[in-house]
Amino acid sequence: MEWREIRWRVRATGTIQPVEAVTVSVPQLRNVGDLVLTKIAPSGARVREGDIVAEFDRTRSLDRARDAQAGYEDHRHRVEQLKAQQRSDREKRASDLQQAEADLAKARLELRKGPLLGEIDRLKAENKLEIAAGHVESLDKSGRAHEASAAADLKILELQRDRQKAALERAQANAERLQIRSPLAGMVVQDVIWRQGQNQPGHPQEGDQLWAGQSLLKVFASTAMEVQVSVAEPDGAMLAPGTRAEVRLDAYPEVAFPAHFDTASPVASGGDGSARTFAARFRLESGDRRLLPDLSAAVDVELSTAGPVVAVPRAAVKYHQAKPYVVLAGRERAIELGRAFDDSFIEVASGLAAGDEVAR
Repeated sequence: MEWREIRWRVRATGTIQPVEAVTVSVPQLRNVGDLVLTKIAPSGARVREGDIVAEFDRTRSLDRARDAQAGYEDHRHRVEQLKAQQRSDREKRASDLQQAEADLAKARLELRKGPLLGEIDRLKAENKLEIAAGHVESLDKSGRAHEASAAADLKILELQRDRQKAALERAQANAERLQIRSPLAGMVVQDVIWRQGQNQPGHPQEGDQLWAGQSLLKVFASTAMEVQVSVAEPDGAMLAPGTRAEVRLDAYPEVAFPAHFDTASPVASGGDGSARTFAARFRLESGDRRLLPDLSAAVDVELSTAGPVVAVPRAAVKYHQAKPYVVLAGRERAIELGRAFDDSFIEVASGLAAGDEVAR
């Protein structure tokens, strides 16, 4: 036996996936049936954030927006007209009330001359004062009633105008949503969908009539890709952030892409007699046009023990009924193997002591 650091390679298979991707679907609009696709970005196209990646027939939505715009402008004009008319009426009522108050003040002044007036003139002055006071009271009361009525009329018209404005904004938003813009810069991959009138799935095409919520395409940031793999539980325990790896694609077996371990699921899957595995992600360190989603890939990871461990030549390990042992001085000794091994040596977790010499 000897103390040595063991390095070994582990291969795991999986698929290339984008780190950041967005699914684009057919918009869901109220009171709008199936939509007709008029434009769609082809698979492999590179787009910038804000570029149009799909567009649907907007004729009806634009017509509704124009009608709503005309209705809103009409209601807005009617509101302004009503406000102007109410201002004019308010000024006339104020003028009439001011004149009535002046007449009341004049009647009171005439009545103060009572001792100098004859009986008939005094009675006439009292009658004028009563009439003037009643006129002021009537104008004040009717003015308040007119103000309340005018406020109600204006409120109703403003509500109608606001509803028309909401309809306009909704129509404009619907028309805008029929132009779908990319939320990020990257590459387009069209989805495979069931098309109306077709007996088999295919890529969406211009002229297709699609239903709301149906998936159209994906946009992924091609500068950040990763490989999603399943790693055996013993190997998963050895992975540490930054562990180096090489990725090879089945489509380009001659090219090795550098990568490093990113994250792994904290919970292993499997069991009941099957091998337990961890879901792990390896981040590719450079962008490449050949790195496309869903391509099958193999990840080669180089692992090593944390330091020197007890190791014996692999040829020295024998098995009896699937249990390992080594031969020391002509006698068999059961051992427990560790998880590290390379082409020549294998780790021994227990069963050997310092100075033990095993037969090969």
